[in-house]
Amino acid sequence: MIKTIGILVGILVVVGGIVYLTQSGGPPVDVVTATMQPIQEYIDEQGKTRLPRTYVISMPFDARLGEITLDEGDHVTQGEVVAKIVQEDVEAEYDESKAAVERLVASIRETSDKSVEQTTRQQAEYFVESMVNTVESAKTRMTASRSRFEYATTYLQRVQQLIEKGAKTEDDLDRAQLQKVESDTDFQTDALTYQAILSIDAATKLLPSMVTQYINRKDLSVAVLEQQKAEAEARLRTAELRLKRSTMTSPVDGVVLTKELTSEQQVAAGTTLLEIGQLSQLEVEAEILSQDATRIKSGDRAEIYGPSLGNEAGQGIPMKVERVYPTGFTKVSSLGVEQQRVLVILRFDQEQVATVLEQHGLGVDYRVQARIYTEEKPQALVIPRSAIFRDVAGNWQAYVVVGGKLERRNLQLGLMNDLHVEVTDGIQSGEQVLVSPAASLSDNATVTPVEVGNSTAGA
Repeated sequence: MIKTIGILVGILVVVGGIVYLTQSGGPPVDVVTATMQPIQEYIDEQGKTRLPRTYVISMPFDARLGEITLDEGDHVTQGEVVAKIVQEDVEAEYDESKAAVERLVASIRETSDKSVEQTTRQQAEYFVESMVNTVESAKTRMTASRSRFEYATTYLQRVQQLIEKGAKTEDDLDRAQLQKVESDTDFQTDALTYQAILSIDAATKLLPSMVTQYINRKDLSVAVLEQQKAEAEARLRTAELRLKRSTMTSPVDGVVLTKELTSEQQVAAGTTLLEIGQLSQLEVEAEILSQDATRIKSGDRAEIYGPSLGNEAGQGIPMKVERVYPTGFTKVSSLGVEQQRVLVILRFDQEQVATVLEQHGLGVDYRVQARIYTEEKPQALVIPRSAIFRDVAGNWQAYVVVGGKLERRNLQLGLMNDLHVEVTDGIQSGEQVLVSPAASLSDNATVTPVEVGNSTAGA
């Protein structure tokens, strides 16, 4: 009995379907009405937030770094101390360099003082002058002694002659001989004294030259000390610069983005300590396919959206294209395909950045979805993109329902995006267009149109 009822129900369903098709004129198909509405042509691509410039705080020289108390996310003001080298080390170096300079300054002042040497030279010159008179006196004395010796010799000869004649006694001869010996001795003594004084005079004449040479050597010593002082002053300037650079400050009002070191430790020159950025300068970069980038120009409207922002496409945070990089780069896609891409930079409205940061908590290197509008029309005849297809010749076509029958038409298209397309020729406003046509459909087939609506093109 139950089996019989089931068969009857099946027969009724088939008969009902046949009756429905007979009365409706054909199978139901989804259609939309071509209407005039806005449409935008855009490029969708993943992007990420970034800062056009970050400020790196790094070690200026090898030294021991003190503890950094700042953390990522902390706000800093321009001129605020963000890191500091252990001050005892750099102060000791500065004091040592300063003492070296002061010591050399004192040495130069002492060496440059020639008052004693000048007095010594003046005394030597006076001594030379006095030795001239002494030499003359010794010479005169020697001449006198020679004359007395010659006289004594002559007198002795006379006494000897007179003794033979009996005019002088032996006693006179002894006195004459004694006088000759004494005169000879005096002459020899005065001659030796004269020669000694001549030697002293020659040595004395060298004294002013020796003093002058000593003074000149002091001048050379001053020059050496001056050079040493210049080197010491250079070291002092380096120590001063190190002392100044030992306290590192923030160059701008900003936020600590990264922090590499924490505890006190010896750090090499050039080591990155902190990275500071201004979130008010936040922008978005997107890597666009080079063939799409040719359609983008500076000033184009754009937006970012995505789950993290709580926005859908078409209702994202508005932005503008800041610039398109003039050079591209090769990037391998997730499928292993090499692609040529170009970097495009999007900027927020400056008055909007603070609100965006507060409401959405954006930071640096956050992933977002970027949409760049390359062309827009406020009014155009728009149909769903799923309604169009190509024939074997590559022409764009679509099915239009006219009088319950399908009519296949060639189309001329304008703007196009992922969801909608502008028709410039081939369809009239108000006509019903078949959505997602099945391959089994054919021209002039009888169908029953079922309106499914048409969403806004810009959505």
